[in-house]
Amino acid sequence: MSTAARAKKTARVTGRTVVALLAVTTLVFSGYFWTALRLVKQNTNTTQILQVLEDIPNSPPVEDGAIDILLVGSDSRTDAQGRPLPEDVLRKLRTEGTDTVNTDTIIVMRVPRNGGKASAISIPRDTYVPIAGYREDKINSAYGAVKYLTAERLQAEGVSDQQERERQSDEAGRKALVQTVQDLTGMRVDHYAEINLYGFYLLTEVIGGVQVCLKAGTSDPNSGANFRAGPQTISGGDALSFVRQRNMPGGDLGRIARQQVFMSQAMKQLLSAGTFTDPGKMSGLLDAVSKSVVVDQKLDLATLATQAQGLATGNVEFATIPVTSIDGRNERGQSIVTVDREAVKAWVAQLIGETPKPAPSSTTPGIPSRFGPEKLLSLDGAHAVAAARQDVPCVD
Repeated sequence: MSTAARAKKTARVTGRTVVALLAVTTLVFSGYFWTALRLVKQNTNTTQILQVLEDIPNSPPVEDGAIDILLVGSDSRTDAQGRPLPEDVLRKLRTEGTDTVNTDTIIVMRVPRNGGKASAISIPRDTYVPIAGYREDKINSAYGAVKYLTAERLQAEGVSDQQERERQSDEAGRKALVQTVQDLTGMRVDHYAEINLYGFYLLTEVIGGVQVCLKAGTSDPNSGANFRAGPQTISGGDALSFVRQRNMPGGDLGRIARQQVFMSQAMKQLLSAGTFTDPGKMSGLLDAVSKSVVVDQKLDLATLATQAQGLATGNVEFATIPVTSIDGRNERGQSIVTVDREAVKAWVAQLIGETPKPAPSSTTPGIPSRFGPEKLLSLDGAHAVAAARQDVPCVD
C-alpha cells in the first residue's frame, strides 16, 4: 500500500473515531441531562390548576396553534409546601415577613406547535385590570388577594386543617391570576410554572452567579440594590435586588427589561456551568426546585427544558404589552400602569400571527408612541452576534 493510500486510510479511521467520540459524548451528556431531568421532575411540586381552569368563563379556544405557558415569579415568604421561611432566610432575601403574595414577574411563553420561534410576553406587575372575584387592581395582586379572601372564607366555613386551606386558597389565587391574564391578552393559558423568591436566590447561588451589565451605577435602599456601571456577576440577594429595584428609568418597563436580560443570561449560565453533571451543583438545583418551584401536573418538563435552551441561545423573542401610562394613579393613590385592554388584545393577536400586522406607518389607537408596542429584547441574527461580542446586553 502506498504512503498516500495509508495516509488516506488513516484519515478515514481518524475521522470515524472523532465522529464516534462525539456521538458517545453526546449520548453521555444526553444521558446525564435526561437523568437529571427525571430527578428534577421527582422533586418538583405540582398544582391541579388545570382542573380548576376548566370552568373559567369566556376562555379562549383550547387549540390555538401553540402551547402557552404562564411563568410566574412570586414574592411568597413561604416555601413551595407553604411553610414559612425562617427569619435568617428572609434576611438573606432582603425582604420582610408578610402574609401577602404578589407576583412580581408575569410572562406568557408561547411555543408554536409548528416549530416556529417562541415568544415571551411580559406583563408589567402594576398593570391596572379587573380581577375576577375581587376588584380592579394591579395584576400582581390577583393571586395574593384572592388567596387571602379564599383562606378567610374556608376558615369561616370550618376548614380547620391549615395545609388544606393553604392548598385550596393557592389554587383559587392561581386561578384568578390565570383568568386575569387570559382576559387581558386573549391568550389561552395551557400550562403554569411558578418560582418563589427563595428558589430564585438558591438557583443563582447554585450556578455561580449571573453576568449582567448596567449602563450606569445605581442604588435603591428599598430593594438593597447597589451596583456599579458595566459588566458584573451577581447572585443571591444581589440578584434579587437587581430584578426588583423600583427607582429606575422607565419604572415597570425598565424593570421588565432587566428581568428579560437576566432570564436569558441565567439560562445560559445554567446550561453552561456543568450543573447537570456536577453532583454538588445538581444537589443544590434539586434542593432549590423542591423548595420553590410549582408546576401544573401535565406540564412536560422536557418542553420547558427545550425552551430554557431557547432562552440561552437567543431563540426566544421577548416583548412587553403596550401601555398608555407608567405613572398613573388609582382612586386609592397607588402608582399604577394603565392599558387599553382592547389595544392589548389586538397587539397580542398581531404578535402571535392571528391577525395581519399593520403597515409600518400605522399606530395602535390610543397608544402613545413612547409607550407603543415595542420589543425590548430580541437576541437573534445581528442582535445575537452583538450580544455574543459583549457577553451580555447592558441595560439601565
